[in-house]
Amino acid sequence: MNVLRTGPLDRWAALLLLTAFSLAGWKTFDRSPASTFVPVTQQGSSPAGAPGDVIKPHSPARPPLQPRGSNFRFDASFASSAPGQAVHAASLVELKDGRLRAVWFSGSREGASDVSIRSAVMDAASLHWSEETAVFDRTRVQQGLWRYVKKLGNPVIARAPDGSLILWMVNVSLGGWAGSAITWSKSRDEGVTWSEPRRLVTSPFLNISTLVKGAPIAYQDGQIGLPVYHEFVTKFAEVLRINPHGQVVDKVRIPGSRTSLQPVLLVSSPERAQIYMRSGRRTALMTSDTGDAGKSWSATRTTAWLNPDSALAGVVSQTGMQWLALNPAPRDRETLALLQSGAGQSFDGVQPWTVESSPTPEVRASLSAYERLLGDELKAHGASESQAKAYVDSAKRQLCGAGACLQEFSYPYLLQSRDGYIHLVYTWHRTRIKHVRFDPLQPLPAAPAAVNHAAAPY
Repeated sequence: MNVLRTGPLDRWAALLLLTAFSLAGWKTFDRSPASTFVPVTQQGSSPAGAPGDVIKPHSPARPPLQPRGSNFRFDASFASSAPGQAVHAASLVELKDGRLRAVWFSGSREGASDVSIRSAVMDAASLHWSEETAVFDRTRVQQGLWRYVKKLGNPVIARAPDGSLILWMVNVSLGGWAGSAITWSKSRDEGVTWSEPRRLVTSPFLNISTLVKGAPIAYQDGQIGLPVYHEFVTKFAEVLRINPHGQVVDKVRIPGSRTSLQPVLLVSSPERAQIYMRSGRRTALMTSDTGDAGKSWSATRTTAWLNPDSALAGVVSQTGMQWLALNPAPRDRETLALLQSGAGQSFDGVQPWTVESSPTPEVRASLSAYERLLGDELKAHGASESQAKAYVDSAKRQLCGAGACLQEFSYPYLLQSRDGYIHLVYTWHRTRIKHVRFDPLQPLPAAPAAVNHAAAPY
């Protein structure tokens, strides 16, 4: 019989491992009491509003809105301005002077080493977007973290309870997106300069495979609830509770959320909230809810809205109405629509507002038709002939093949500004970030939009 012999190094390794597990268990069971949510009507216009934010009514002098199908009227423009880049995953925050700041990632392609986090600012009066600027690139994040960074993605910007801006972003050191971690930084001058990036510690062990996409929410005790998701081995959604020092003090997994990702939180009262998630199985939009301020969540279930494995966005307005932006189709991301429901109510069966859609959904456009379609809209928004060609060439690299092209309107993000307007940013053909502003108090469409939705199995 062989006898296992252990030396001093083995005993020290075992002791260190036992200590690590003990500390992890202590952090799990020694949680501070969970606080209740801050409803939007108490916190101002942003999910993590600064103390003292005051909700302002609609401006009496509003510029005319442009009509779009189904009596849906809105203003539209492009936030990004660098031709020829692949852009994706925009988010928004309102600045203290009423301007908007958008952030997104941009590079030669998604996941490339040249991808950087970019930003532009919109003037609230003219709706004009500034030229975009670089916020973080791979080298700066790498130097700040003192570790190799392979690629960047998914920036989420919001206002912290202390009034500063906070930016979370995904970074990968090894492997694909499943090996991601979250890095964060703060700005105390409205996004002009940013602190050195820091790693968000979500696990005492590997601390990988945590990604962010959805907007944060606020707790009454000044902490932030950040919806995140995992992609390593299996997919699932979680809500992190983060203290003012940027430390994760608690996290709750959404039960049965396997294969679901990119959660969006909608708070309807101090105790109640709903969470909606992208389906990794290309089936239906997934949902769960809480009645105890996120201490526990119901088992994940399907909604009646289809989801082609695509991101969504949500916001609760100052009147308590809930909004979702999503791709409500069985395949692809060729139609982007808005849904509206009452506080805490279901979105099943509601009438969609079509934001943008391919003229022939599920039928790919020919190369010449695609070039003409994109080129006409780009030039209508002020792009020169050479700029339009660079934008179209970027879209063709990502969405065309074998003489046909797929149209895409995806990765939405929603925010309501203090003047009452709701703002939507999304990826337009993978080559520009588009911005839409609309009045949530306008009448609902008179006729159903041409978007198919039906119950789908899990």
